[in-house]
Amino acid sequence: MNKQKKELRQRQSTRQLMGISQVTQHGIRTAEGELVFYLIKPDNLSVLSEDGIRGRVMALTRLLCTMPQVQMLALDSRESFRRNKDWYRLRLEQEELPAIRELLRQDGIHLDDIQAGTASAREFAIVLCPERSGGEPDENHLRQTEKHIRDLGFQVRMADPQDIKRLLAVYYQQDVTTDHFDDYDGERWVKDHG
Repeated sequence: MNKQKKELRQRQSTRQLMGISQVTQHGIRTAEGELVFYLIKPDNLSVLSEDGIRGRVMALTRLLCTMPQVQMLALDSRESFRRNKDWYRLRLEQEELPAIRELLRQDGIHLDDIQAGTASAREFAIVLCPERSGGEPDENHLRQTEKHIRDLGFQVRMADPQDIKRLLAVYYQQDVTTDHFDDYDGERWVKDHG
């Protein structure tokens, strides 16, 4: 990359780098139009019968066939401790003191337990591009779409701006621990102290 392009990229905001011009009430606006997000609460397939699983697959098939303007988004909404575990393993190989080795071993087991406890933490979203289905989205049309998805047997709700920011944080930086996202860096400090 030449120097001029590199300098231009360094001056761009995070949203510009991601191609997002605006976080909207239920999604994001990009150069290609608005994307509206519906959050799906997944079913626990391990407790469903074969017929139950077949029914869920058929419902998803019906959804994708009746709404060709939707896309599915699946995110791994759990933290990865791979680097931490690698560090503990390396440190354990180097450590000579038995007490420290035991503490390092216990820390590694603790990280394994956390990871096992969140192994099924997934987020699913249906992404709708209303412009592809005939125009600007209005709240009534978006609510009708939500009802249609619910009628197919899914637990669904439209995403709000905090949901969108959380999905972007999980997608771009695997950040699953932040509860609230400011629109601007330091925004909450200015509001709290201003």
